Amino acid sequence: MLSNDKLALIPFSEFDRIRGAAKGSGTQVSLFADMCRINTLYMISFAGSGHVGSSLSSLDIVSYLYLEKMNNAGSAGGDTYFSSKGHDVPGLYSVLIGMGLLPFENIHKLRRLDGLPGHPDVSVPHIATNTGSLGMGISKARGMALADALNGTRRNYYVLLGDGELQEGQFWESLQPTANRKIGNITAIVDHNKIQSDTLVSEVSDLGDLALRVESCGWAVDRCDGHDRQSIADALTRLESEDGKPKFLIADTVKAKGAGPMESADFKAEDRLYKYHSGAPPEDVYIESVSGLIKSVNARLEKTGQPQLEIQLVDRPKKTAPVNAQKLVEAYSDALVEQGGRNKNLVVLSADLALDTGLLKFEKEFPERFIECGIAEQDMVSQAGGLALRGMFPVVHSFACFLATRPNEQVFNNATEISRIMYCGSLAGLVPGGPGHSHQSIRDIAALSANPGLELIEPSCQAEVKMAVDYCVNRASGSTYLRLVSIPVETAFALPAAYEFTPGRGVDLTDGADAVVFGYGPVMLTEAVRAARSLAQRGIGVKVINLPWLNRVDDAWLNETVDGYKILVTLDNHYIEGGQGMFLRGRLTGFKGSVVTIGVEDTVAKCGGNDEVLRAHGMDAKTIATAITGNLA
Repeated sequence: MLSNDKLALIPFSEFDRIRGAAKGSGTQVSLFADMCRINTLYMISFAGSGHVGSSLSSLDIVSYLYLEKMNNAGSAGGDTYFSSKGHDVPGLYSVLIGMGLLPFENIHKLRRLDGLPGHPDVSVPHIATNTGSLGMGISKARGMALADALNGTRRNYYVLLGDGELQEGQFWESLQPTANRKIGNITAIVDHNKIQSDTLVSEVSDLGDLALRVESCGWAVDRCDGHDRQSIADALTRLESEDGKPKFLIADTVKAKGAGPMESADFKAEDRLYKYHSGAPPEDVYIESVSGLIKSVNARLEKTGQPQLEIQLVDRPKKTAPVNAQKLVEAYSDALVEQGGRNKNLVVLSADLALDTGLLKFEKEFPERFIECGIAEQDMVSQAGGLALRGMFPVVHSFACFLATRPNEQVFNNATEISRIMYCGSLAGLVPGGPGHSHQSIRDIAALSANPGLELIEPSCQAEVKMAVDYCVNRASGSTYLRLVSIPVETAFALPAAYEFTPGRGVDLTDGADAVVFGYGPVMLTEAVRAARSLAQRGIGVKVINLPWLNRVDDAWLNETVDGYKILVTLDNHYIEGGQGMFLRGRLTGFKGSVVTIGVEDTVAKCGGNDEVLRAHGMDAKTIATAITGNLA
């Protein structure tokens, strides 16, 4: 039935049929959850990205809550469910769609503009809070429960946590005050699938006796099989007898449950990486997983004398990969290994993102100098500070959205010690737009620029990555922050052969006498060069300058470079406030022309495909060209 060019989904009428079955038997919840698994895999495969493992591991729990447990779910004043980890939101969307709480056509809109964001967002009906940045869930629920009490109302709050998420300090901060206030209408449920982003939780930061640890903070604790409806129901019933205590349920689950080859049941530490944490599954894996789920559901329907599932087949969207794309993280990986061979004091630290930040080669080559810190950014950065104080050169890694923000105080503390540390933030900027605003790092330049002595750099291509890494390791006198775009980018330019990586100075990518444009990184410089080429056809000359230094500039060079131009444009893959453009404005001394600053202006960045997100924010080549011609008129 399935083939490489087709995807399968279950129509809403089938969910209506299953929801009408007798409650309480366990069959209804199990069938509904597996049907949601099929549609979750459809959504992720249709979108081309998403988190399979944690979506599928939690679906029996979420299905039980919505089908049988929560009072007036989806209505004002009704019981509230939300996921603190947020990565599992495709699974939650499939439940909401199957319950009729979201329009069925949204099944085709995961990670699309004006569709369903890649992490939970309150713009979507029945999403209670924004999540995706980990550790916030219990604190959010406590705030909501306290507001209810002040308003004279009460409802139950069910909060799903990831087991890797429990490494975040805020989780532990949230436990004691919730118990102290005797907020008994909060139930936290751990999707204990034993695997975090990269590998086993026990290998990174073992949870120990989690039940005892949480119980010691005043919570009522129980445990269940997170894939068995009766086990979940019995555990929640036992917890409800503990009046005046918040509840904590450890639900033992399997990552990617039900999805055949993606299931983590046999995953071992020596495998190092679990392959299906994020991203759409390969075509053959998708076919095997969905075929197995359909077969399993139909077998159970046949036993109860019900008709088999109606399945709809949809053409798999065709994906076109960039041609000759620049892959900055891959280039960084090679450069880091090269520097590790030359510098015996270079130590690499990872925040459970070794694959995504390009560290696997270094880990394999220099295992004794690789430290996996887990989902604990503050601890990681302070650990780096200790390493630096004892003569090491630590290189610290995470996604830019987390590295620049959560441990900002620790970055500052390290800066006050005048030691040398290199920070590397990947997934920087507005794109990829699919994950949504929790993962779009568009405030890291502003967040980090105020740290004394910290130089911020964003390379534009693979060749410049190597230059930047060499500068950070061997030439910089203080600490540095390297900002890397993670997606492959088909660039519209090449660095001049004689280019030298000179602090505070940039290099011309195009030539022109009417307007000068400053930018950085492969995404915005490509848009700028495309704009310049389109304007050249209309007789308008635009000089595009690559300036990789985000908070440093040679003032004399800058003012000499812009002298005589009618318009100066700055491009930020970042909020305008606190970006490179605002910094450059402050360094101009005698510029007579117009200054236009282009960057993110919306409070919340849009989620969607990369091209549509750039266009929606007015940061594409066409909008840049229009800004230039409008100011030249």
